[in-house]
Amino acid sequence: MTTFRLELVTAERLVYSDDVNMVIAWGIEGQLGILPHHAPLMTMLQPGELIVKKGDEEFYLAVTGGFLEVRPDKVIILADACERADEIDVARAQEARRRASELMEAPPPGVELATAEAALRRSMMRLKVAERMRRRRAQRRGSQQE
Repeated sequence: MTTFRLELVTAERLVYSDDVNMVIAWGIEGQLGILPHHAPLMTMLQPGELIVKKGDEEFYLAVTGGFLEVRPDKVIILADACERADEIDVARAQEARRRASELMEAPPPGVELATAEAALRRSMMRLKVAERMRRRRAQRRGSQQE
């Protein structure tokens, strides 16, 4: 199976670097599926779920935005922030969602509604990524017991 190199970097660290079969990301014009030999491109990333497929495995990451560049030999993602699904603290994400919801209902002076909406979207995206990983693990356990 053909692969390409994926490098996922934030300002703080190298999050992921490996040969993969496919990357699914949210660009500014919608969802992108990147396969080996994809045409070169560069796009901004929307906050959202990033799916990385390597062989029979899928990895899920929460990305808060950034840039994606497809080169002939690799794909580089420069993310504002990124968390692997197994790094997400679900309780903290739920608390962030609760706080953002409260801010949207009654924003205090000086807090813009757009800021609260962005915080709500980020927390919900983190929860979605963590839940997808949890379901995937449960499916694997179920198929191994059969």
